[in-house]
Amino acid sequence: MELKSKIREEAVQINDIPWKAFPDALSQGGVRWKMLHASPEMGAWTAMFECPAGSSFSPHFHVGPGEYLLTKGRMDIRGGQDHGGESVFAPAYGYESANARHDKTSFPVDSEFYMTFLGPLSFIKEDGTPIVVVTWDEAQRAYAG
Repeated sequence: MELKSKIREEAVQINDIPWKAFPDALSQGGVRWKMLHASPEMGAWTAMFECPAGSSFSPHFHVGPGEYLLTKGRMDIRGGQDHGGESVFAPAYGYESANARHDKTSFPVDSEFYMTFLGPLSFIKEDGTPIVVVTWDEAQRAYAG
């Protein structure tokens, strides 16, 4: 039996990582992001997002669970508290279960959050048909691109 290598630890200086535009097909209003880590052994990826007032993410669902930390601003999930969803105000922590669907995630004020996706994120059409599935590998390729 061959011993497998241990995955190398990693630390990054967040201020040394450049902000890049998040793909327009997946967001509106100038969302930017910093890819912090990709984890092939877990199928996970971690990023920070900067979301200007009025920005939003396109409809999506979490194939695997995810955790976020809203460090600045406000996030309206599933339309926000005024439309049957949820609104969180910084500082706030959230857990997204596997298969959580978000038809509307928006930011009414300048906001920023950190999120780890434990599995892919599937961006969808209104009827639920996938447009693109963002895996750890696709996320790092999009950021590098």
